[in-house]
Amino acid sequence: MALEYANRMNYVKASEIRELLKLTEQPGIISFGGGFPAPELFPVNEMIEISKKVMEKNGAQALQYGPTEGYRPLREAIAKRMKKVQVDAVVEDILVTSGSQQGLDFAAKVFIDPGDYIIIEKPSYLGAINAFRAYEPNFIDIELEDDGMNMEQLEKALKENKKVKFIYVIPDFQNPSGKTWSIEKRKKLVELANKYDIAVVEDNPYGELRYEGELFPAIKHFDTEGRVIFLGTFSKIFCPGLRLGWIDAHPEVLRKFILLKQGADLQSSTISQIEVATFLNEYDIDAHIEKIKVVYKRRRDLMVGIMKEKFPKEVKYTIPEGGLFTWVTLPEHINTRDLAVKALEKQVAFVPGGSFYAYPGHENDMRLNYSAMPDDLIIEGMNRLADVINEALK
Repeated sequence: MALEYANRMNYVKASEIRELLKLTEQPGIISFGGGFPAPELFPVNEMIEISKKVMEKNGAQALQYGPTEGYRPLREAIAKRMKKVQVDAVVEDILVTSGSQQGLDFAAKVFIDPGDYIIIEKPSYLGAINAFRAYEPNFIDIELEDDGMNMEQLEKALKENKKVKFIYVIPDFQNPSGKTWSIEKRKKLVELANKYDIAVVEDNPYGELRYEGELFPAIKHFDTEGRVIFLGTFSKIFCPGLRLGWIDAHPEVLRKFILLKQGADLQSSTISQIEVATFLNEYDIDAHIEKIKVVYKRRRDLMVGIMKEKFPKEVKYTIPEGGLFTWVTLPEHINTRDLAVKALEKQVAFVPGGSFYAYPGHENDMRLNYSAMPDDLIIEGMNRLADVINEALK
């Protein structure tokens, strides 16, 4: 065939994580690759009861089309949960999406014409970079310090580039680095967005998974002009297979997203929305999240402990206060794509760090996930990975 595809297909690349996950399906692979929650913590028994109850009481409604904005009781519950991150929301501010990934795609579709600019962290979430690329933007990547973006670099970029449409950030336990923005930098970001009249897309999949200290207010908490678009999801705190997320935005902005949702898939799954709303009404999701946090903190500590004991001293890594990932930086002469091949020979998988940058030239990092593997496999896999790294650095 000689089919003629749209130009945008030149910019759409396979997700390196998704391709890697195909390899990890092989028996015996210990995977630190994906951003998977621990499957043994899913509330399977509760959801069996919920599913039965929904079909018995609301079966016809659950199997029917629903409004594009989402099932109203779920939107009301989400608006209430936004208080966790100190955001006052009402039901009219909430659009239910098919995972927060759909929110990322819509954000670029709403704002970006070919040649426009998106400002991102350096490094940033590769799923967002891939979603944005289809709309042919230019990227400006701003150095990510331990407490958030370098604000001097950010303001310089805003001064010098008049076609910046939005700033994309993951302020809590960032993917891939695990870093968290300070409150001061959250405030400063909103100040600069107001000054230069720019939208902010705040991606918050992990914010409630804080193991130490208090939850920080969302960047949207400091929003005074309705320019912060908050993306949330049930994937990391509940069940990713339900594919439910949400957008919290000013009604004027949200109307644009609703129009795109109508054209994309009409609505998110009615039955999934009713099931989640029923769970939130009948069970304590906060208690469920607390159980998750206990397990993930222990697994983080296991992983970090082995890195501290077994990794060479010249290897640096983050110790996140929450979330799912730690970020490992090796000496510059080490290419972690090559290292990943060596690790797979020992049946250990991770994601090479180069995928998390908008531009090439950063090949000595890796992202490790500690949430998905049980304790014994974390110990075994990290010891194998330490052997691979030590051998590479000899």
